[in-house]
Amino acid sequence: MSVDSPQELEALRATGRVVAQTIRAMRRAVRPGITTGELDAIAAREFRRAGARSGPQLDYDFPGTTCISVNDEAVHGIPGRRVLRRGDLVKLDVTAELDGFYADACRTVAVGDARPQALKLVRTAEQALAAALKVVRTGAALNEIGAAVQHVVHGRGLSLCDGLMGHGIGRRIHESPEVPNHFDAELTTPLTEGLVITIEPLVASGGPRVRMARDGWTVRTADSSWSAHAEHTLVVRERGPVVLTT
Repeated sequence: MSVDSPQELEALRATGRVVAQTIRAMRRAVRPGITTGELDAIAAREFRRAGARSGPQLDYDFPGTTCISVNDEAVHGIPGRRVLRRGDLVKLDVTAELDGFYADACRTVAVGDARPQALKLVRTAEQALAAALKVVRTGAALNEIGAAVQHVVHGRGLSLCDGLMGHGIGRRIHESPEVPNHFDAELTTPLTEGLVITIEPLVASGGPRVRMARDGWTVRTADSSWSAHAEHTLVVRERGPVVLTT
């Protein structure tokens, strides 16, 4: 969507605040021994408190309030009985709907002490997201985002998960345009004032290929290498983005 009024921007900000608060509550609870289902229950509680609803449930009938992916699971992991262990990487991917407006964000969290390579994944995803945010402005080419992400990730000897990318958002989870994490010379379409998008680097320690798990939802790395995911929802502005989910 494109933000056309101060009222729409404030509605999006309110949804973004719900997402940010939910991720904070979930992060505080991450520890060895907790299950992904218990983390999801925390998200459900935060949503109820705010009067928000789960975007994945609304749009796709997803079997969880949030997507929680662990280690080689890149995205769309189903929360349940899985017990987190020390050293795991858990991706807390939260999409909320509030009063008809959507926002989406993800943070990757280490469970207790993690290996240096795992922590490198997390840092790289966050640094790639930060680099991409710096190039967002009205009139910038869409492919500048992917170029910034790719430069950081490949510069650290890591891979970007094939086919997984950011997207437009606002009135639904997934809207136009797609926002790839790699440079594409053909994506010269300029970013327009007020456009609402997500940027979400998905970084793997092995190769870029991914595969669908048997549950029909979870996307894993094809070589079982670990991955990290960082994401924010933002509004494009002339002087730089308005990040809604900090």
